Amino acid sequence: MTSARSLSLLLSTAALAATLTPALSAQTAGPYKILNIAKIGGDGGWDYLTADAPSRQLYFARSGPNGNLKVYNLDTLAPIGEVATGNAHGAVVDNATHHGFATSNPVTMFDTQTLKVIKTINTGGRPDGFLNDPATHHVYILSHASPNVTVLDAATGDIVKAFDAGGAVEQSVLDNHGHLFIDLEDKDAIAVVDTATYTVTGKYDISSVSGGCAGLAIDAVHDILFASCSDKKNMVILNATNGKILQVLPTGEGSDGAEFNPDTMEAFSTQGEGTLAVIKENSPTSFTLEQLLKTQPRARTLTLDLKTGHIITATADFGPAPAAQPGQRVRPPMLPNSFRLIVIGR
Repeated sequence: MTSARSLSLLLSTAALAATLTPALSAQTAGPYKILNIAKIGGDGGWDYLTADAPSRQLYFARSGPNGNLKVYNLDTLAPIGEVATGNAHGAVVDNATHHGFATSNPVTMFDTQTLKVIKTINTGGRPDGFLNDPATHHVYILSHASPNVTVLDAATGDIVKAFDAGGAVEQSVLDNHGHLFIDLEDKDAIAVVDTATYTVTGKYDISSVSGGCAGLAIDAVHDILFASCSDKKNMVILNATNGKILQVLPTGEGSDGAEFNPDTMEAFSTQGEGTLAVIKENSPTSFTLEQLLKTQPRARTLTLDLKTGHIITATADFGPAPAAQPGQRVRPPMLPNSFRLIVIGR
């Protein structure tokens, strides 16, 4: 682990107030606020965060020469350990088997209690997103390259099925009726998959109202999908049973994740511009933008702690981007030891 662990991970209220920028302290009226900013530090980028509420563990992968899957205490944000995955995008956990799967290449299967690697699994493609089905103990590994989806047995790590979803898959969710939904970022659509046969049975076209959707959440009780999209900076809300668009609400630029809290009937999406959108489900046909909270730039992925209702996102500071050749995309360098977690709640 990095030397940044010697830093205090929990800031006092006074210290936190002193470090907040005007953009952070200003927010639209609403119930949510920033509760804590934990300075983690260390080198390397990041992607997904995963809050495992039952075990009270937080997982996030760090990339770069020293990249591994980091594990922190979900309540205190104190470091617990790490899994030797190398570079990965994130991790998913099956609590019944105490097995976790990190989307490294190959995928790394590990014991969530000891954090020891059990084995690696060559799924092909470029493992990125993930989802666990606690009912079947099947884990879905998502990839922008073929195969788009690989289904693993959480107990053994064996490959159950691999198939293509017909586009660049991003976030995925399950309903209570044997369906998997996956947003296809490059197709402006949401794929519908039968989890009994692992076949794509349909696609919900949302190109008339938005596209570039990277976040997807679900109210599984009322069959409502929440797709957070970048092209028109909005969230598209659909009926999961037939794909009917129910409402479209503004959010912000650069969304890369969405979550739904059934206890509060709220959907959340984080935007890279530095905002958290809170969408209130008043009824299965009525939705409002409850709050647009200022966070920090590049805090575009999130996870939801279902026990506390806290949203956790992450960001870091970046220097100026180097000069790019025509048509070349160059990312600005991340400043060392600037990585931090942002905890948001009521």
